Amino acid sequence: MLHEINCVIIDDEEKAIEVLAERLSIFFPQINIVGKFTEWKKGLEALRTIKTDLLFLDISMPEKSGLDLLKLFPTIPFQIIFVTAHSQFAVDAIKYSVAGYVLKPIDDLELSFAVNKALERIQGNTSGASAGPGISNKMKMGIPNPKGIDYLNINDILYFESVNKYTKVVTSKSSIISSYNIAEFKKIIDPNYFFQVHRSFIVNLHRVKRYETSGTVVMEDNMNIPVSKNERADFMHAFSKISSVAGLKNKDSE
Repeated sequence: MLHEINCVIIDDEEKAIEVLAERLSIFFPQINIVGKFTEWKKGLEALRTIKTDLLFLDISMPEKSGLDLLKLFPTIPFQIIFVTAHSQFAVDAIKYSVAGYVLKPIDDLELSFAVNKALERIQGNTSGASAGPGISNKMKMGIPNPKGIDYLNINDILYFESVNKYTKVVTSKSSIISSYNIAEFKKIIDPNYFFQVHRSFIVNLHRVKRYETSGTVVMEDNMNIPVSKNERADFMHAFSKISSVAGLKNKDSE
């Protein structure tokens, strides 16, 4: 089970902090807010002294930006979600491999996506070496729909299929239509588990049944999905990482 998550919020706008804290208390009660700071110096001191799993950080602040603050850490031991009114810093944020980039005013679905991704990363870092590189059945992904959010076990998801402006999420038992397009899912998927083989498909690498040299993958539900010519080499490289591990496991179990 995922342990209680300690988080810190740093934003020079007190109202923004309170709005975010309220959303977290509603959607993620397991997250414990251990510090709220409107001054970067006090926030920095807290990050250096308090065990922090997750940092919600504004980018544009007086004196130092959120990016400047992160540069003060030789290594970053916590997951980061930027919550900002400025979209132009998204490219810089990629350098820190952030779990999310949420624009103000906060959209509940975007926040949920970002937090779920951060929680999955935290769980992966604390699950121990014995867990191996496979997908834990406890890891979940939030799938937005017109009425709310469905939470699915990642291991149950076979593939994502683009359907006009929406996305069909196919699981081992059923399928649901998400209100997000496939480009939004591309932003949050973990490349260790998922790969976009075609502009209309993202597949779960762990649920591929067969790859055919004609350029098609067969999923566990026998769905044939095309692999774009430009993606075939990268797909084989990504798949080789998990297939070699699976082979070792099979050998050990004999």
